[in-house]
Amino acid sequence: MDEGGSSRRWSIGAVRRKGAGAVGEPRWPMAVAVLATGVLRAALPTQLRSGDSRWLYLIVVAVLLTVLIVGDPGRIDRDKRWLRVTTVSLIGLITLVNATAAVKLVINILNTASFTNNAHVLLVSGAAIWLTNVIAFGLWYWDVDGGGAAVRARGPVPHPTFVFPEMINPQFVHAGWYPKFVDYLHLSFTAATAFSPTDVSALKPWAKLMMMAEESISLVVALLVVARAVNILK
Repeated sequence: MDEGGSSRRWSIGAVRRKGAGAVGEPRWPMAVAVLATGVLRAALPTQLRSGDSRWLYLIVVAVLLTVLIVGDPGRIDRDKRWLRVTTVSLIGLITLVNATAAVKLVINILNTASFTNNAHVLLVSGAAIWLTNVIAFGLWYWDVDGGGAAVRARGPVPHPTFVFPEMINPQFVHAGWYPKFVDYLHLSFTAATAFSPTDVSALKPWAKLMMMAEESISLVVALLVVARAVNILK
């Protein structure tokens, strides 16, 4: 038992040490995900967009994303306080806007608002909110783990928030591997679809609470939307 535990700790540490010389991860996967939230927002009916312009939100997130790209062009490797603040503000905006839309969707379904009588509109709205929720939590996991992407790229993270399978099985990945945005997006997606622990372990209590929150939101949105759509189609 002790031997297995020692081997596990050694494997995780080995991957981290190999990552000491790694370069920052590319910005484009995160950028595409952020812009996708703007497109998904535009797919929502006016009742769920607080009456704002269909493309206003996309313009705002694009501006914040441009600031990040200008401040840290190419790969993500600059650990500046203002860049972290901008990143958190961007993710916070995505989360707040989508949470507001989710609450409105739930209220409108419960009150049987007129637009929820259209199964197509209802399913599209539910899917857009659900997918944006997955992206938002993926961004949070990506940003909080180990102090952020720029810090992870520089080398060992002494107290990671998440342990990925690659950390335990370093023989299956290249030297210098460390989790990047797609890994956290996959974590978010599997948590939202399985409603159960994934192959990635959350080590800190607040991270487990975040995953519980994501799973709860996904479950409520999915159940209400599907139930209402089935009732309409009958």
